Amino acid sequence: MMSKIHCFIQAQEPETRTAFTGELSAHPAVGRIYLLGKSEPETPPDGCIFIRTDGRFGSETMRTISRHLSGSDYAMVVTEKVPVRPGQFAIERFLSVAGDTVAGLVYSDYHDLVSGKRRPHPLIDYQQGSLRDDFDFGPVLFFSSRVLRETVEKITETFTYAGLYRIRLKIGSDHPVVRIPEYLYTAERTDAGGAGRNLFDYLDPARREVQEEMERAVTLHLKEVGAYLAPTFREVAPEEGIFDTEATVIIPVLNRERTIADAIGSVMRQKAGFSFNLIVVDNHSTDRTTEIIREAGRKYENLIHLIPERKDLGIGGCWNEAVHHPACGRFAVQLDSDDLYADETLLEQMVATFYRERCAMVIGSYRLTDFDLNEIPPGIVDHREWTAGNGRNNALRINGLGAPRAFFTPVLRQVRIPNVSYGEDYAVALAISRHYRIGRIYQPMYLCRRWEDNTDASPGLETGNRHDTYKDRLRTIELSARIRMNRKKEGT
Repeated sequence: MMSKIHCFIQAQEPETRTAFTGELSAHPAVGRIYLLGKSEPETPPDGCIFIRTDGRFGSETMRTISRHLSGSDYAMVVTEKVPVRPGQFAIERFLSVAGDTVAGLVYSDYHDLVSGKRRPHPLIDYQQGSLRDDFDFGPVLFFSSRVLRETVEKITETFTYAGLYRIRLKIGSDHPVVRIPEYLYTAERTDAGGAGRNLFDYLDPARREVQEEMERAVTLHLKEVGAYLAPTFREVAPEEGIFDTEATVIIPVLNRERTIADAIGSVMRQKAGFSFNLIVVDNHSTDRTTEIIREAGRKYENLIHLIPERKDLGIGGCWNEAVHHPACGRFAVQLDSDDLYADETLLEQMVATFYRERCAMVIGSYRLTDFDLNEIPPGIVDHREWTAGNGRNNALRINGLGAPRAFFTPVLRQVRIPNVSYGEDYAVALAISRHYRIGRIYQPMYLCRRWEDNTDASPGLETGNRHDTYKDRLRTIELSARIRMNRKKEGT
């Protein structure tokens, strides 16, 4: 006998739901179909049962779903108001994989249908480090009813926005979460943008209440799995050690003939009461970049033009070359080859923060601009979600910590930077925050250009998936390290 599935769908207009609900109701494995919404549809719900909710997947909605799971083995929850059409034997495939893997949650790749054109929408595999609240499962979640019901019962806190997030974190720590790498259904969308996410959504002040809830949910999860870090830190002694130079700006560069002179100029305009230099790591550029750096080197005696012997370096590898160079100063300060410092005081502010806060890393704020330095949305990116007490825990939920970044060189030499060209800064920040305090400066100090040659300006779906997979892996590694560190402290 085929397992029974109860389906929970957000209430939609009849013309957008009829095909889906009709197909579900005709399937022998489907038991009841529920429509979730704030108000009952005027048109009869096609044999569906209406359940009043607040329109969000908060704790109360999830408890309501849990109360309606009796008589089912599985719950199909559609989290978006989009018409969904199952593919050939899609329901059978969900059932088969869920049964074979004893999964708590199953999801699959799918197609987007935009303006009549079907486009593949591959997803990525779930990891223990998939802690982002915007992890893309697609609109269809396939739960074990038993697991969902038991998990809802275990969670006593109430969230307005983070109910589903809290539950799937808990399920993911106790049960397999399985992706089926097959396109099992189609989601019809009005525009291509509906299928993705805005890189800066979590910085929107209007969503601050949402973000605070998400942070509370992930913090509770980290405490449960033993990865939470209390706000106690190792202090650094920035005045110790012998360095010829107080601060070194590091610019890795490859083929940036249009921007490298501007970047160098913004460093040389710095006014500081201490010595500083600039190491430009020229990663074997093939355009005029090398020539431009050489010309600047003849003008500025504190510019070191470093061309690595290795030919296998990413941005992180270039940073390692500079940080371990004997000319590197006490503090290593980041500048990307297509960005600029906003004023002449950046180095002074960064260095002062190290001494004042006894921290191993300092992160500033930046203003997003186009190539011609005109401000573009969202404008200032200051990561005010960071708190001194919980920032390093919440850092496991978000995808970045901000810029510009500066490091106490002895610590950075110990940590080392992954030899990659995306996520290397995030990896280092997580590793440093495990032990050390990170200082913050919230006024904009940096002009971050967005243009066609940026590595992360507007990645396509394939590139975005690759980036997200890597950062999830970094979080998985960091989660394991923090659990081990806590167990060692506790002697277990």
